[in-house]
Amino acid sequence: MRVLLADDHGIVRRGLRSLLEEAGHSVVAEAADGLETLRLCAEHHPELLILDIAMPKLNGIEVVARAQKLDRPPAVIVLSVHADESYIMRALAAGARGYLLKSATDEDLLPAVRAIS
Repeated sequence: MRVLLADDHGIVRRGLRSLLEEAGHSVVAEAADGLETLRLCAEHHPELLILDIAMPKLNGIEVVARAQKLDRPPAVIVLSVHADESYIMRALAAGARGYLLKSATDEDLLPAVRAIS
């Protein structure tokens, strides 16, 4: 599966990349802010976008909503520190297909990716 990672923390992106590539997925791009995420989605056409809610320049929920309007919208998993139900509901209403907490392990992330694919 072709994946785009979007998180403003490079170490988080590197860790996710490692987990996903070990599982056979292809990380096609990484973004550090919301606007860059949308640009890279339009350029690389990932099948899956994994992104944080708290992104500079454009928050993750707005990115999810705008990504759904692309010619080839990716499936989206939000990965966040926010466990509050209102964040989860807003992300799902915007078009996210999954929501994981950053406290999740690879035993949580990889099945979610497989379920989306």
